[in-house]
Amino acid sequence: MKFKNTNACLVLLAGFALNSAAVLADPVQGVVTKTAVNEKTYLQKHPVVKRTAIGAGVGAGAGALTGLVTGKGTLRGAAIGAGTGGSVGLIKSSKTLKQHPVASKVAEGTAIGLGLGLASSGGHSTAKRSLGAAGIGAALGLGAGLLEKEFK
Repeated sequence: MKFKNTNACLVLLAGFALNSAAVLADPVQGVVTKTAVNEKTYLQKHPVVKRTAIGAGVGAGAGALTGLVTGKGTLRGAAIGAGTGGSVGLIKSSKTLKQHPVASKVAEGTAIGLGLGLASSGGHSTAKRSLGAAGIGAALGLGAGLLEKEFK
């Protein structure tokens, strides 16, 4: 569109400006909501609980098998194994021990050895055998930690 009269063009532009100013001056009201759907399970939100639960389950199975093989009781072995597995799960989820992988392996080996020693012995010399098994587990954990560090 070409205007020969510049006054008519200015009037037209002024009308657009007034009209748009009136539209922008009107208050606008509204509500914005944001909903986040959180579909994570309890174990996905809490990894420490997850590792402890998995460790307790694996430990209960290993302890029950140890108690069955040694004849000291399946249920007793499962209870000791669940405690041991839960302890190993806590060791694996420790932020401090993640920074020290060799110490973590030694702690895991000690806990596993102590659990196996308790589950397989009963009666006389329980403490002596359990501590001996814990020492063997610590030595195995140290060896595993050093070898793992060496082969990386």
